[in-house]
Amino acid sequence: MIPNPKHKGEWRARRIPNPAYKGTWKPKQIANPKYVQDDKLYLIPKPLKHVGIDVWQVKAGSIFDNIIIGDNLDEVNAIIDKTWKATKDAEKKALDEKEAKKDDKKDDEKKDKEDEDKEDL
Repeated sequence: MIPNPKHKGEWRARRIPNPAYKGTWKPKQIANPKYVQDDKLYLIPKPLKHVGIDVWQVKAGSIFDNIIIGDNLDEVNAIIDKTWKATKDAEKKALDEKEAKKDDKKDDEKKDKEDEDKEDL
């Protein structure tokens, strides 16, 4: 190693003083007179007994929908009747129609291919 008399240690970027620097930026806080802090908002008065989760398994992944958390099973069943049961038959029908069209299309393509093979003979 050859000593370098001009070496002054590890390089660091120069720091230029900024007289306008006011510290780390923080967003302004605006008073909200309608905000009420309620410490009891998230407390559960008694242990949960029933939880319902509607999970859809589709090709693109899983969809979690219509999550119901309640302490009254009758109330939960009423919500299920209004939401999930009201749409499940229509969704099943739409899916069946889509699959039927897909199957018809495959059958048509198969027939076209068979016709082409016959013409080649």
